[in-house]
Amino acid sequence: MRLERRHFLAALAAMSSSNCSYASPSPKARSEYLAKAGETTSYLIAWTDFKSRYIQKDGRVVDNGNGGISHSEGQGYALVLAELAGDREIFDRVWNWTDKNLAQQNKALFIWRFDPNASDPLADPNNATDGDILIAWALGRAAARWQNSAFESHAAATRAAIAGDLVLARERLLLLPAAHGFVHEDRIVLNLSYYIWPALSEFAEREPKGPWTKIMEDGLWLLGQSRFGGHQLPSDWISYLDGKVTGPAPGWEPRFGFDAVRIPLYLGLSGLQGRAQHIIDFWRSYFVKGNIPPAWVDVKSGAMAEYALSYGASTYASLLAGVGTDVTAEVQHNYYSAVLNCFSRLLSRMA
Repeated sequence: MRLERRHFLAALAAMSSSNCSYASPSPKARSEYLAKAGETTSYLIAWTDFKSRYIQKDGRVVDNGNGGISHSEGQGYALVLAELAGDREIFDRVWNWTDKNLAQQNKALFIWRFDPNASDPLADPNNATDGDILIAWALGRAAARWQNSAFESHAAATRAAIAGDLVLARERLLLLPAAHGFVHEDRIVLNLSYYIWPALSEFAEREPKGPWTKIMEDGLWLLGQSRFGGHQLPSDWISYLDGKVTGPAPGWEPRFGFDAVRIPLYLGLSGLQGRAQHIIDFWRSYFVKGNIPPAWVDVKSGAMAEYALSYGASTYASLLAGVGTDVTAEVQHNYYSAVLNCFSRLLSRMA
């Protein structure tokens, strides 16, 4: 039975309260907490470092750990972080480059990858759902902060495109990773790190008749079903068929890794980290011994990376594990770690 929105949000708060140190407030209150977190000194320091290293003068966000490419995810992250810092100059610069270079022509989604070194920088015109969600989230927040109707028009159009092109109604509402390439006869491939919980909560607040509450409800169910191997961890990519999660998705390494480590972060930013308690407990088992958790775990074989979580990931992992913020990981000047570090500073204010 589909839950009414008010009942679902109340249930989320209750579940979070029973599994963590603080209860989950309403999406509106959570949004306001995020805004206040963006005003803290630690966040502004992290943001200033990020923008100086990874955002070009033209507004392109450079992924220096991936050959210097740009992608809709990176542009979306920068937009979210700029809005939270109240940095209108950088926000406009990043948005103008994104709109000019990545906007699809036939719908309000964004091309996922831009490679400046290729003869055709936009060779793959497919989108990436997490990038689209981040961009729509940032634009909606920016519209409210700076009273800009054009931003809200773009945000609403992208939310509509996500709902229309990226949500698949089967036994449950499934959030596809992209418009093309993930629906097969024998499986539907999903990525739970694309469920950006604080964004989806704000979408539901703005559009109570939209699919967002049901997407969140079913996303939590998917997470609960995606517990693999001895440590009961989700893999980056999972397979779904006929109402069931069937395991890690074929074609990808069966790892709890680069993608899935963001799941507890996004849940934590929404006050729902109790739903990832099994992941947090796994991380805590390392921190309490003075170690940093491995960067990835093969959920089938049990093999683990010989290197640790990045500085950014280990920072929020230690916060969620309740062991403080004094991680000993080396600070990497790496785009992805820097993004996660910025979000960690938001989480430290909210926890």
